Amino acid sequence: MSSTTNTPTHHTSTIGAIGAPSRRNTELALLLFAVVIPVFAYANVGLAINDKVPAGLLSYGLGLGLLAGVGHLAVRKFAPYADPLLLPLATLLNGLGLVVIWRLDQSKLLQSIKQAGSAAPRQLLYTAMGIGLFIVVLIFLKDHRVLQRYTYISMVGALVLLLLPLVPGLGANIYGAKIWISVAGFSIQPGEFAKIVLAIFFAGYLMVKRDALALASRRVMGLYLPRGRDLGPILAVWAMSILILVFETDLGTSLLFFGMFVIMLYVATERTSWIVFGLLMSAAGAVGVASIEPHVKMRVQAWLDPMKEYTLSQQGVGGHSEQSMQALWAFGSGGTLGTGLGQGHSDLIRFAANSDFILATFGEELGLAGIMAFLLLYGLIVERGVRTALAARDPFGKLLAIGLSGAFALQVFVVAGGVMGLIPLTGMTMPFVAYGGSSVIANWALIGILIRISDTARRPAPAPAGNPDAEMTQVVRPS
Repeated sequence: MSSTTNTPTHHTSTIGAIGAPSRRNTELALLLFAVVIPVFAYANVGLAINDKVPAGLLSYGLGLGLLAGVGHLAVRKFAPYADPLLLPLATLLNGLGLVVIWRLDQSKLLQSIKQAGSAAPRQLLYTAMGIGLFIVVLIFLKDHRVLQRYTYISMVGALVLLLLPLVPGLGANIYGAKIWISVAGFSIQPGEFAKIVLAIFFAGYLMVKRDALALASRRVMGLYLPRGRDLGPILAVWAMSILILVFETDLGTSLLFFGMFVIMLYVATERTSWIVFGLLMSAAGAVGVASIEPHVKMRVQAWLDPMKEYTLSQQGVGGHSEQSMQALWAFGSGGTLGTGLGQGHSDLIRFAANSDFILATFGEELGLAGIMAFLLLYGLIVERGVRTALAARDPFGKLLAIGLSGAFALQVFVVAGGVMGLIPLTGMTMPFVAYGGSSVIANWALIGILIRISDTARRPAPAPAGNPDAEMTQVVRPS
């Protein structure tokens, strides 16, 4: 009996990633559509208004395409496994918003009252600044978990941002709401940035306190209520939202902040009682403030009977808001398929046509079918954000992604609900679409953070290292 010993060839094993598609080419293809569709819409508006292709069509298309391309290259370089839909969806909404703002710029009525004429070029500049901040987030925020270190600093920062409009000489009262600050001739809305900073604070706080909030509770009338020391921060957030509503007369921001916190609280604790508790607290606060604060009371009256407010305003004997009724007429005249881009009359809404009520222009000129597709784009952004939260591997990332997605969804609901007459008007801006630098810049930063979280969540796990002992094992075969 003899035997031979065969030693296999030695293979070097390295730690590497298990192969997974990055979906960057999918993102690039979708971005192509996200640029072509607004360019086509731009040409459509020019033909409808002036019977010729707009002179700025090429520069608009190149500008939007360049911005989208730079954003895509940044994602490909710094977040290669990120969700492929978020950037194209944001680009498409931003592009369509630019088209409708330019369409309102052509209105002789809005030009006569100095509410239009050069808004579209400024909005394109704000878009460039927003995508610039988006790229900065991707470059410097290499791991979203770093933000957890700044939990309480974020709380202080959010409070500072919210209190800035109340500083004498800095805050600006525009159309009854004290939510702007004026710096070097520019109006900035700090609340748009505060929602991101607050989401970071809520995510960090709830990650630490979720067990106490979920388990240490007692049952009262079928609801599980937490201990007093755990309930304190919730009451503090509720009080802060009420104070914002009272001192800044800003219904939208207070609803947004408190609603975002309740959503994150529910996700962290899985207690349905928090939803009920939060709704009761927000309803009590809103009703209380609406009964004593004149500006909020005025908006509630315009919501309950918009036709009466419109009639009184036209007669010059009172009335506080005629825009609500005009927005409803714009939606009604649009019908199912709309009047066509550039062929509506939503400029009659006047000063708010390109900001709060820009949704009414979409409703009139694109109709019910167009507005449903438009809202579906927002729904897809929220869905991708929630999917990112589900895929995140760390609790902080899950809470932060769901908080940002919830804030985005609440802002869309609050604005669309106010314009459509479902809830009172709030004065907030439609994300990516309405005219306003603070909103578009802050929402691009929000998308950047979601893309960073999704990149971490979708990044494939490294392959296990080879076992050197197994590689040197000798195999003995009988001859």
